[in-house]
Amino acid sequence: MTLTRDDESLMAAALSVGRRELGHTWPNPAVGALVVRETARGPLVLGRGWTARGGRPHAEPQALAQAGEAAKGATLYVTLEPCSHHGQTPPCVDAVRAAGIGRVVAAIEDPDFRVAGRGFSILREAGIRVDVGAGAAEARIAHAGHIRRVTEGRPHIMLKLAVSADGKVGLAGRRPAAITGEIARGRVHMMRATHDAVLTGIGTVIADDPQLTCRLPGMQDRSPLRVVLDASLRLPPTSALARSLAVAPLWVIAAEDAPDAPEAMLTAMGVEVMRVRRRSDGAVDINEAVKLLGLRGITRLMVEAGPRIAAAFVRERLVDEANVFHAPALLGMDALDALEGLPLSVLDDYLSEARSERQGPDRLRIMRRR
Repeated sequence: MTLTRDDESLMAAALSVGRRELGHTWPNPAVGALVVRETARGPLVLGRGWTARGGRPHAEPQALAQAGEAAKGATLYVTLEPCSHHGQTPPCVDAVRAAGIGRVVAAIEDPDFRVAGRGFSILREAGIRVDVGAGAAEARIAHAGHIRRVTEGRPHIMLKLAVSADGKVGLAGRRPAAITGEIARGRVHMMRATHDAVLTGIGTVIADDPQLTCRLPGMQDRSPLRVVLDASLRLPPTSALARSLAVAPLWVIAAEDAPDAPEAMLTAMGVEVMRVRRRSDGAVDINEAVKLLGLRGITRLMVEAGPRIAAAFVRERLVDEANVFHAPALLGMDALDALEGLPLSVLDDYLSEARSERQGPDRLRIMRRR
């Protein structure tokens, strides 16, 4: 394997292209691809492609189609190993061979058992040079949802928290409080736009009546699917979530023994109700819940919930990434802790800080699983 500085920069460009539909390609990964030819003036991009909304068409055939006949002998940069299995579309390796590509540079191997190196083998057997590893670290982050789903059967889970300077997230009596500033709130909307689904609990729905949509100008159509953990089906039909079904779908995960009448009412409105086991404490089993979401194709899940649900995900070691906004405001000793029954520092037990950013007066700490 021989990778050059141009390989790294072109893969970075492919990763940027692939992020165009991040959060909206599930159950497929958001792949980016470039077809490039070397010229006397340097690399010339002949075609660009990215996984389309809904998961198809895939990135590679789109980039190859844009390049046309000029793809013959060129290099294909792709952020994930080209697929080699028949699904709803033909294998991407067939399109690569047919286009006459001379070299493929891929960031990482696809851990999906249907691919898992087979795509690379097919390409090499066809006489195509294959180099793997350019931009690998960034690709593993970009494709974390796909990787987690095919290896563990659940989505990649990001916990979002907004905490005061004294580690609180709400006022006494479970009353909501405005903690972060406008810039941080805009960043949260962007996070929603790049996740397949955002999950909250029924307690937050009743207390805050959130929409959990992306309300950045011109980006409402990028709102994620909304998921509510609601063991006893208490979701009010008049809630903002139920009233915004035209903007984004709503799934409710209830306990197996939840009453049938509320389910019928919600289903008639267009809400999808699913059931899992109820734990001894009365809540739904979140391990079963996230496995169910994985089975339904969700790859990237954002948890935007109250202290109880947040703590439950942390206790079960289900948090793969945390985005914690730290605000300068103080809420006082009687306010709600960020993680019910746990210190906020517990995140440091298995997550490491990747970077820290200023968001106006607030600070965003991004942490990822070690």
